[in-house]
Amino acid sequence: MKPGAGLLACLLIASALSLSATAEEEGGDRWLLVDSVNNKLLVMAGTEMVSTYAGIAIGRYGAAHDRMQGDHRTPLGRFRVAWVSDDSRFHRFLGLDFPDLETARRAYADQRITAADWQAIRRAHQAGKIPPQNTPLGGQIGLHGIGAGSPEVHGRYNWTNGCVALGNDEIDELLQWVRVGTRVDIR
Repeated sequence: MKPGAGLLACLLIASALSLSATAEEEGGDRWLLVDSVNNKLLVMAGTEMVSTYAGIAIGRYGAAHDRMQGDHRTPLGRFRVAWVSDDSRFHRFLGLDFPDLETARRAYADQRITAADWQAIRRAHQAGKIPPQNTPLGGQIGLHGIGAGSPEVHGRYNWTNGCVALGNDEIDELLQWVRVGTRVDIR
């Protein structure tokens, strides 16, 4: 082997991995953008919009970066779908990996969670597991239908405890683009 050939091979592999990650982020993988100001959910493929759902509902007290359990606010940030459940009173439930590391880091720095909570959340994320759902930050945050709820209420008010709600038919349709691991940006 020529001198430097190993280094060149490593650089080529690293470059290919970097391009692959960029292509995934910008190219084709589907992800969801929740516009909490205009109450819309956009299905995205890279930078291209694939579908739009208008008239979604979020937490009854809006959205915030520093959500706490019971405050009825939808967390802002970047999440992943961590589980999908067909056994939900809201028709279908797509659970998010909330609390995410950034939210937990801020909460720990602000002394809103304990060191044990911070470590448990951090360990779960590092292991690729669902973070604890019972910390002071709350849990069971996701996207769901309205179940047997009122379509009229859904169409007029933000009514959830912090989740993002769509109509039952819409959440069913959304499942064609969503799987465990799908990115969800709530802005």
